[in-house]
Amino acid sequence: MKVINPATEEVIADLHEDSASTVHQKLTALQHGQKKWHAVPLNERVAVIQKFAAILKENIDALSKVLTSEVGKPLQQSANEVNGACARISWLTNNAEKYLADEWMTREDGLGEKIVYEPLGVVCNISAWNYPYLVGVNVFVPALLAGNSVLYKPSEHSSLTGLEIEKALKKAGVPDDVFQVAIGGGEVGKALLELPFDGYFFTGSYKTGQYIYEKVAPKMVPCQLELGGKDPLYVADDVVDIKGIAAGTADGAFYNNGQSCCSVERIYVHEKVYDAYVHEFVKEVKGYKMARPDEEGVYIGPLTRKPQLEFVAAQVKDAVAKGAKILTGGKAPEHRGYYYEPTVLVDVNHEMSVMKEESFGPVIGIMKVKDDAEAIKLMQDCDYGLTAAVYTASQERAEKILSKINSGTGYWNCCDRVSAPLPWSGRKHSGFGATLSHVGLRAFTHPKAYHLRGFKP
Repeated sequence: MKVINPATEEVIADLHEDSASTVHQKLTALQHGQKKWHAVPLNERVAVIQKFAAILKENIDALSKVLTSEVGKPLQQSANEVNGACARISWLTNNAEKYLADEWMTREDGLGEKIVYEPLGVVCNISAWNYPYLVGVNVFVPALLAGNSVLYKPSEHSSLTGLEIEKALKKAGVPDDVFQVAIGGGEVGKALLELPFDGYFFTGSYKTGQYIYEKVAPKMVPCQLELGGKDPLYVADDVVDIKGIAAGTADGAFYNNGQSCCSVERIYVHEKVYDAYVHEFVKEVKGYKMARPDEEGVYIGPLTRKPQLEFVAAQVKDAVAKGAKILTGGKAPEHRGYYYEPTVLVDVNHEMSVMKEESFGPVIGIMKVKDDAEAIKLMQDCDYGLTAAVYTASQERAEKILSKINSGTGYWNCCDRVSAPLPWSGRKHSGFGATLSHVGLRAFTHPKAYHLRGFKP
């Protein structure tokens, strides 16, 4: 399997792909190792994962370069990702014993009732390329903390990073037969679905997630899907700092080239502040530096996948054909690499693909609305339900609007953020289940109820 640098289109590595036979061998090893790992006291498992985070921090420069070389994100954004992963690991390890230890519900003379959180067993984690550290630690860290063993399949577009993750975990003390990596593309993923894992956790597109869910359903094991988004954002008429809001929301739309499930994907602006907001938004976007991701000060690097470059270009073409106007961007530069200019479209409507289908790239449509009711109607007009954001001076107004949006996350005066203490979950085509928070720690366990007659407190 060839690894291609999206900034140069050069082959930077050749990796040996797994086969149906090798992934079966890895599963067998993980089934054996899981029992021993579960027997390791929880506080010792916590210490191992904390050491893993320390190793990531110690090697952040080298790890960032590897990540940038294969996915194309600017070096500073790669470093931000590693640091963000370490922050999540810190919360998960600091709270693991609180939420994974036995939980007493009744402690009376003669009767004890408790919940024991037992590991699922061997977890299959099919992960994503856009944030391999962040979406990875959301799954394999709590899985390992809970006493599971893990078969981790990084995306074929971030396999080098997947191997670096494996190296760091093993160095931290995770046994070989507790964490294994499967290298390869779709065929390897299909092979994993044929095996008897005890739980499946996937991050990626709706189409692939739907396929996985249908294949896994007969196994009657837990399956969680963190899928895409078409995340809406509404700017109300009572906002004050329009310049600051425009800068923050532009970052929410274009950070990591818009290649994030929680990127801002469509913006609705109250007619009273529309012109001022659009002016400041476009001004901000025009200031973004697009260049090789290893250059100083670059904000926009290449897209990770060539097909996505073609998809974004098709969305822009479709929008323009239906009446949209390009205020900046709108084309790919004539040089090597999967680059596309950050693009802002106005005069958009919901007949256009760019306002309905996930872009996962550096393009945004901004639409004028007359009031909150119209904004809510348009924000809801979508098959996805991951996040929604409202910018207004009133918290009450924001929460009233967000309560009417069927999404897993609501933002007031912020966007495109994930916090470890809060559950990360989707609705509709954005998937189901949750990672992070105490919900995410317990997602990798089976709760068992104990009724203890004759208990002495």
